[in-house]
Amino acid sequence: MSAQPLIKVVAICGSLRKASSNRGLLRSAIELSESIDGITIEYVDVSPLPMLNTDLEVDGKYPAVVEEFRQKILQSDCFLFASPEYNYSITAPLKNAIDWASRPPNVWADKAAAVVSAGGGFGGGRSQYHLRQIGVFLDLHFINKPEFVVNAFQPPAKFDSDGNLIDPQSKERLKGVLLCLRDFTLRLQKGK
Repeated sequence: MSAQPLIKVVAICGSLRKASSNRGLLRSAIELSESIDGITIEYVDVSPLPMLNTDLEVDGKYPAVVEEFRQKILQSDCFLFASPEYNYSITAPLKNAIDWASRPPNVWADKAAAVVSAGGGFGGGRSQYHLRQIGVFLDLHFINKPEFVVNAFQPPAKFDSDGNLIDPQSKERLKGVLLCLRDFTLRLQKGK
């Protein structure tokens, strides 16, 4: 039997808060990935990125921290976004990261993606819709199912005080997202 190809996932959180439940989703995804064949996840912190300002592009070159981020995006096979919802949309740090990596040449293009969210009410779901809409322009291919949103404030507790996912059912659902992302990425790569 041949080994399954290793899919490199870049995980990006739209929240900068260390105890963010959305960041906790990514920590849990990284932990879960250790039990999934053919997938590895690298968390990429977007907090060092300067706000997008094309004056920072000099002679077709980006600032070093931006170029390092763009290279990580370029070298990945797919993406896992954890997108909190601010004012029914995605956060400024996430949008800023998306915009830097979409500058010519767009390094998001023709790759698979999944999005997970934790929050109140609808669990961050509206931010997912905006991210998917942005993905159309970026040429990102989001998995449609399973959708993953979790109400972080509704009992029983889903997260501990450090933002770590503690709910076994949510962990199992998150694992399903990772399996689907891996399989969808492989299907897209076969079609190239």
